[in-house]
Amino acid sequence: MKKLVSWLLLLMTMAISFGCSAEGNESAKKTELLISAAASLTDALDELKEVYESEHDDVTITLNMGSSGKLATQIEQGAPSDIFLSASQSDMERLSEKELVSGSSVVDFTKNSIVLIANKSTTDPLTTFEQLGDDAFEHLSIGQPETVPVGRYTKEVLEHLQLWTPLQNKLVMGSDVRQVLTHVELGNAEYGIVYSTDALVSDKVVVVAEADPAWHTPIVYPGAVVLDSKHPGTAQDFLDFVTGDEGKEILQKYGFK
Repeated sequence: MKKLVSWLLLLMTMAISFGCSAEGNESAKKTELLISAAASLTDALDELKEVYESEHDDVTITLNMGSSGKLATQIEQGAPSDIFLSASQSDMERLSEKELVSGSSVVDFTKNSIVLIANKSTTDPLTTFEQLGDDAFEHLSIGQPETVPVGRYTKEVLEHLQLWTPLQNKLVMGSDVRQVLTHVELGNAEYGIVYSTDALVSDKVVVVAEADPAWHTPIVYPGAVVLDSKHPGTAQDFLDFVTGDEGKEILQKYGFK
């Protein structure tokens, strides 16, 4: 009897061990994609990730969100990444010239626009970009032009309106577009300049004006597979998903054009 119990315990232990091993092997089979993407894509990409993962049980996606300039620098310095989704063509061109992304995979997948926002509690807010030349406010938050695409577009707008130099003492710099949005939400700046898609996700700000597209470089988002990707096939498949009908529908849901 004791021998029978011992054998049963041994068989149970082996079964549990086999189950754990099988579970571990199943987990190990999952392809892990790391996507470096512009902060303005945060909400849309969260849903794109959720939908793609639900349709691909063998893939798990990790998002690395930030300003396109900083993300491009990370890739230049060898940081691991499978896909780069940029908010500016210049940052993608930078990586293409250095042969850090697959040239054949580069694709423009969406567009955006620039808006002037104010905190929702602001009384009698400005109604045009030109009024930024008035002395009716103290702080304007913008993205850092050297590293943040929305900051570069903002600088072009303000230079076109001949307001870049006059506004220097009022500028509050953000490390990415979401920080600019937060500055206005928290009242650290009365106004901010962000993408229209970022303004849409906040119930604490209002759009008071939209920049004329002629005032700045076209806001086009390119995506590409990073050349050092460990999973180039899966990375390309996700990029195809983003640019396909389902991906476009999700992007449009969040205000992308």
